[in-house]
Amino acid sequence: MSTIPPVNMRSFKQKARHAKTKMRRYLSKIEKDPPRHLDKKIAALEPEVWKEVDCLSCANCCKTMTPTFNEKDIKRIASHFKMTPTAFKEKWLYQERGGDRDWMNKSTPCQFLNLEDNKCSIYEIRPEDCSNFPHISRKYKDYGYIHKQNVEYCPATFKLVEKMMEVIK
Repeated sequence: MSTIPPVNMRSFKQKARHAKTKMRRYLSKIEKDPPRHLDKKIAALEPEVWKEVDCLSCANCCKTMTPTFNEKDIKRIASHFKMTPTAFKEKWLYQERGGDRDWMNKSTPCQFLNLEDNKCSIYEIRPEDCSNFPHISRKYKDYGYIHKQNVEYCPATFKLVEKMMEVIK
């Protein structure tokens, strides 16, 4: 059993609402002028984040956001359900207009989230985007813009940026 206290979503949303502008400004500054060894510094902070954030007590990403599904994800998950990729897309996904034209869930919360225990019913074969979320162990130069968005939705990202602001000036 986890000794990490559950995420208090009400408190998190309030803190995020008050801090998001400051955090986004900080992240923009870091993006424009990254400190030396930024990824190593973030990697050193990451274990501390996971000592304080229990994703299963939250699941806000699955409740309020949608992952992008790549073609490999679609084929794998469709096969699991004994469906064609086309049938899977028709049943659960839509394709964004313009831009990257990503495949995304038609609705939130995610159709694969069990709301009783916040567990994913397809965890072992979940989309790559889900397995990498919240992307805090990725190269910052490639994912900094994602952190700007996620400070408002993900307590782990919020906690990471809080720690970054303390340690990385």
